[in-house]
Amino acid sequence: MQNCRHQINRNWSIALILVLTPFLLWATILILPTFDDWTSLTSPSFEPLLTKERWLFFGYHWRPFDSVFGYILGLQPQCLFPTLNHCCVVLGHICCSWIIYKLLSTLGFNMTAVNMATFFFFITPAAMATVLAIDSMNQTYALMWGLLSFWVYIQQKGEKYPIYITLIFIATLCKENGLMWAIINPVLAFGYDIINRKKLKKDLVIGIIMMITYATAIILLPKNIIIHPEYEPGIIKMMNNGAKFLLTTFVTIDYIYLLHQPNRNLLLAVVSFLLTLPFFYYIFIRKASVLKDKKVICSLLSLLIAASPHIMTIFSMMHTYAGLPFLAIIMAYAINRYEQKIKAVTITFVFCILSAIAIDIHLWFASYQSGMIGKEMAVEAIKKTGAPVKNVYLITIEDNYPKLSSFCVIPYEAFGWGIATRRETDYQWPEVITDTIIERSPTAKKEAVKIGRNILSKKKFDCVWIVDHKQIDVIK
Repeated sequence: MQNCRHQINRNWSIALILVLTPFLLWATILILPTFDDWTSLTSPSFEPLLTKERWLFFGYHWRPFDSVFGYILGLQPQCLFPTLNHCCVVLGHICCSWIIYKLLSTLGFNMTAVNMATFFFFITPAAMATVLAIDSMNQTYALMWGLLSFWVYIQQKGEKYPIYITLIFIATLCKENGLMWAIINPVLAFGYDIINRKKLKKDLVIGIIMMITYATAIILLPKNIIIHPEYEPGIIKMMNNGAKFLLTTFVTIDYIYLLHQPNRNLLLAVVSFLLTLPFFYYIFIRKASVLKDKKVICSLLSLLIAASPHIMTIFSMMHTYAGLPFLAIIMAYAINRYEQKIKAVTITFVFCILSAIAIDIHLWFASYQSGMIGKEMAVEAIKKTGAPVKNVYLITIEDNYPKLSSFCVIPYEAFGWGIATRRETDYQWPEVITDTIIERSPTAKKEAVKIGRNILSKKKFDCVWIVDHKQIDVIK
């Protein structure tokens, strides 16, 4: 019994994670789909399993694991979606936390530093945009396989190169930023003196060859590329994305209270920030000298490399997840330097975690509310339609309601442009939804009705749904 208590005290972060996991699972399973959840590859798919679109580059992604997962959901969508998505994301997050715990121990940090950094990674609000989301399995498992590739890499055995390279490509086929581990691994290992400069150069060349191989495969294999405007790079866009990434990574604050106008409460936002500030002061300001250390410089460089694909294309709070392991490493390194002040660091850490948990609960509740809005709109559309229909034309009046990441979404995005109705009808109807968006104006509703009647006169659609904020009108 005494030995068991000693193990819990020594590994308290893992013990806490195991205790909190059932609550996290219960909470996430209550969150319903919104926005991209309805159209991502990890939503139910009813296409055949053996198609090139499922296994090769299609649209603007090459993510066969997502695609196969969507096929599995399509076998029993009402039962599996989104419950299975949530379970897989939470499981992936736990695995990432466990690997980070093992890596921090291997890098030689004391147990206080290891436990604090591991639990911070698990509970930080910066991770919740991924953990609470439904379509974030790719983000979670790209990180998990990437972390495993680093674990294999630092074993320093030549015969493990095939395993190491395979793990990176698995991470890449989960999500494209998994390929960044081909560069991150040698950089981070060099920073912590696991490899020398000669091996660094050699393995960077191997990493570049892996990137060229991946690009060549995309060029040579059959594909159907769709360039989405949001993914086109630009200098101003990259600067904005970089600023967002740094803020969401290094500043723990309730962003709903800070940025979402309908829920804005600056007092509570400031309180949530002030509770975390002393801990970050001890990590990044009081020990600012550590920022000059090769270990920290290489960790920061790895963090930027991990986030670079998102910074160059599209960034949301979900994409902070890719850089969080390196923030945990920097934290562990800074905490490891404290000896006499460790009690003060521990007290500030407790306040930081309490604030993080309060923010997490708020983020969860906002996500839950957004999902319920979509469900309520779907139920209303079905009720007003009255009977199953095959073809629906959806007219959405542009909504000026502000959104924030995947937590607070616009009602018509929660409605999934009508797709939410399929889930409520056990994916029986409608079979086809054609949608359009018109500008909001004082006469927008009348214009929508006029367009709807004109559409119905052509007898191609069974009915028209008009979406005005949360309200659904049906023209039969």
